[in-house]
Amino acid sequence: MSSSPPTGLGPRLALLAFAHLIIGLDYNIVFVALPEIAAEVGFSAGTLQWVVSGYTVAFGGFLLLGGRASDLFGRRRMFVLGLVLYAGSSLLGGLATAPEVLVAARAGQGLGGAFLTPATLSLVTTSFAEGPERNRALSVWGGAAGCGMVLGSLLGGVLTEWFGWEAVFYVNVPLAVGGILLAFPLIPADQVRAVRGRFDIVGAVTATAGSTLFVFALVQGPESGWGATEVWAGGGAGLLLLVVFALTQARGRDPLMPLRLFGNRNLSTGTATTFLFMATFGVLAYFLTLYLQDVHGFSALRTGFAFVVPCAGVLVGTALGGRLVTRFGMRGTLTLALAVGAAGTAAFALALAPDATFAAIVPGLAVLSVAQGVVYTAMYAAATTGVAEQDQGIASGVASTGEQIGSAVGLAVLVALANATTGSGDETGTAAREALSDGLRTAVFAAAAGIALMILVAQNFRRPPVRTLHPGRQKEDAPRADATA
Repeated sequence: MSSSPPTGLGPRLALLAFAHLIIGLDYNIVFVALPEIAAEVGFSAGTLQWVVSGYTVAFGGFLLLGGRASDLFGRRRMFVLGLVLYAGSSLLGGLATAPEVLVAARAGQGLGGAFLTPATLSLVTTSFAEGPERNRALSVWGGAAGCGMVLGSLLGGVLTEWFGWEAVFYVNVPLAVGGILLAFPLIPADQVRAVRGRFDIVGAVTATAGSTLFVFALVQGPESGWGATEVWAGGGAGLLLLVVFALTQARGRDPLMPLRLFGNRNLSTGTATTFLFMATFGVLAYFLTLYLQDVHGFSALRTGFAFVVPCAGVLVGTALGGRLVTRFGMRGTLTLALAVGAAGTAAFALALAPDATFAAIVPGLAVLSVAQGVVYTAMYAAATTGVAEQDQGIASGVASTGEQIGSAVGLAVLVALANATTGSGDETGTAAREALSDGLRTAVFAAAAGIALMILVAQNFRRPPVRTLHPGRQKEDAPRADATA
């Protein structure tokens, strides 16, 4: 089979990858601008986290709604809506002069991501047939996010230093507008569907409010303390609403998230995998930033250049992921990549000494990053296998929700582990750097253990059927779109 996409789909895949690049870029670009944002906009040490958390809460809270909206109202419409939200919110963020406005802008960007992510992923999975063709497309789609992370790391430092923090918001505007203009000629028009009376309003409200409150509690817990009123009240209310959501989905005629989807073993296992992926691989960048800036005193710009190593590794891994899935299957690829990733993460942890050079951490960092890219492609290829076309949007939203919640849970748990072994906090100079290195090493070793645990989870992915070619020789078929769990 040719390695090129089917005629007419190459430009569409390029556009979908470009949109995913914007999401990856926006994820990284704001981090190095945080000190300047705090100084010029007026954030306190306790409120600055909401420049990041506002994005995370909105993104994670609205993914189920965004996924189902793609199925019911059209994937091109939701693709365009997501980019419109990105462009408008980014413009608002660059113009912001008050903390409340900037946090609202970041929440708007997260809302855009919640509509754009399932739209792009479901457009990939419905445009390309399961098997080698889709695996290659997912490699391109995932690799674009890796490119966006590289660009975000570099542009965040360069734009902030040369043009000010506002530039990290303004850069999204022309990119999003370009994507909007290209969507109409490259993505087929959505078919007219009778959605009146079919859209689950109760499910949409309970899922969105419940997910938002639950993610809020997860990201606020490490800052306010897990016993804080807003944390346990928000988390409790969120869980209650999610229970109500589950009950309505079991009884509704046209539910927002049909529970029958979880009868697909690949989707349920894939959601668990995306959760664990972000709880381990996905939060390592946070600890790398602390190590470089607080232990070794790297500047924001120098840290941005250092991030080229892990981001480039992710890019290489996503490019390899599709080929490996086609060659060795989903379970085989995930097992191998997770084993390599756990070893690389452990090597990275061992190198986190206060007197180590950057070169000393590069081997482990590079190995774990390539494995991370392979896992990213393989887990989404696996999670969307066997899902009917009309459910691809909500399936993408479910898997992506697992990713967002996993990030919040993983960061909270690993930060708590790091803080528990950091020391009293009264150390200074060399003692403080040694204490911080010990805490970071503990957290990264815990992440390596979590990655090893994922190997067991990955064994639950369904094997594809086999057919006999002739006596003594067998070949695995690619799973069909109508396959059952």
